[in-house]
Amino acid sequence: MTGTLIHISNLVIFVEQMNTDFKQFELVSGLEIHVQLNTTTKIFSSDSAAFGALPNAHISAVTMALPGALPKLNKEVIEKAVRIGLALNCHINQRNYFDRKNYFYADLPKGYQITQDNQPICKDGFIDVTLSNGDVKQIGINRIHLEEDAGKSMHDQSEEYSFIDLNRAGVPLIEIVTEPDIRSAEEASALLNAIRQLVRHLDVSDGNMEEGSLRCDANISIREQGSTTFGTRCEVKNLNSIRNVRRAMEFEFNRQKELVSQGGTIIQSTLNFDADQGSTSPMRSKEEANDYRYFPDPDLPPILISNEWLAAIKACMPVLPQEIVQQLTAQYGINRSEAAIFAEDMDLYEYFRQASVATQNAKSLINWLSGPIRASLNEQQISIADFNVSPLQLAEIINMVDDKKINQQAAMQRLVPKVERGSSLPVIQLAQSLNLLITEDSSALADFADQVLNKLQPQVLAYKKGKKGVLGLFVGEVMKLAKGKADPQKVNEILLEKLK
Repeated sequence: MTGTLIHISNLVIFVEQMNTDFKQFELVSGLEIHVQLNTTTKIFSSDSAAFGALPNAHISAVTMALPGALPKLNKEVIEKAVRIGLALNCHINQRNYFDRKNYFYADLPKGYQITQDNQPICKDGFIDVTLSNGDVKQIGINRIHLEEDAGKSMHDQSEEYSFIDLNRAGVPLIEIVTEPDIRSAEEASALLNAIRQLVRHLDVSDGNMEEGSLRCDANISIREQGSTTFGTRCEVKNLNSIRNVRRAMEFEFNRQKELVSQGGTIIQSTLNFDADQGSTSPMRSKEEANDYRYFPDPDLPPILISNEWLAAIKACMPVLPQEIVQQLTAQYGINRSEAAIFAEDMDLYEYFRQASVATQNAKSLINWLSGPIRASLNEQQISIADFNVSPLQLAEIINMVDDKKINQQAAMQRLVPKVERGSSLPVIQLAQSLNLLITEDSSALADFADQVLNKLQPQVLAYKKGKKGVLGLFVGEVMKLAKGKADPQKVNEILLEKLK
């Protein structure tokens, strides 16, 4: 009996261990996204906020926090923060103020950071992000607050000393704090892409992660599937690329799952991400709010945003990327990825709007701009703003192609480049001068078709045996004989009739 009991006991232990190993966990994450605002000067001084200067070139008594130096708020910072808050469906807090967040870093010259704690400028918003499978996920925005950046410590310039560059100290930031609504690395990636697109679209930041204009901290925890309580979170600091956010999140999710499955406990801590190893490591135990000893900054008065000022900012808001996508998909029946091409480039969208007024078929215009025109711009390494074909000129070319006055290949290869080089002739006259207008002489086309089929007898035989793909070869050869002055569809019809 004892042996049986031991056997049963072992079995029970084994089953319990198996149940622990096979628990299904889900990721729970929220991001703290730091966005550097693209103002000319810093948030509390007239020092330049430009990137790339020699160390300590953009500093003053205010940046260095010399005794008696007082901050003065840059009004443009408020307007840009409100713009991003409106775009993220936030409530704008029309009376807010700055606090001091006290901690010591060598590159924080005052020994505290001016930020916002109890009364952030924006709160209670949301953003919809589109995932790779087409699903739309709504992620809540807890708050957006203003703060100043710290300087930069450099530990690799000398074996004996660390160096401090205060150029970045005082550069204006907004911090976008999401709700813990993120459930996968893909959702985090989609969110960062959407935020980067939005800040560029609104012209509040260049969103350049390589230069530190956009970076984030990721709070990561796990819980069992179906649970509604939050687990202990760890914060991965200073992630400076979307790829690294995904890698850090996936590593930390797996690390926490493995630790809990083995009976371990998650300790709340701040982590560093090693991009070379693709792993996280502890930096320090996680501070709580009371560790920072927040209190209102006595040198800065509260910010008051009047109804009139808020209305003026709202009136200057552009159409948002999400609205552009919804409009284009609904009005023209294109998919979201096609529409996103225009939503991500306001110059392209504005070009489309101007050209669509004169284009007979807006869908044709969309196809041209997202296809051959985009390819040509990429090849030339220019943007649509530098494209030397006006929206009305392109509309006329597209209309000529749709009306079968000129074929698309001839238009792209010969007519568009000629217009781009600055011809003074109207588009139709330029096409005539280049001898590009399609001939309506069916007998000439039929003669060209006969020549091609007689020359390519082996391919004709292959076609009749079922190799239908060679029809494109026949069409291309006829178009060459017609010097491009033929409607490919008409040529196709003539060939099909003869191949019967």
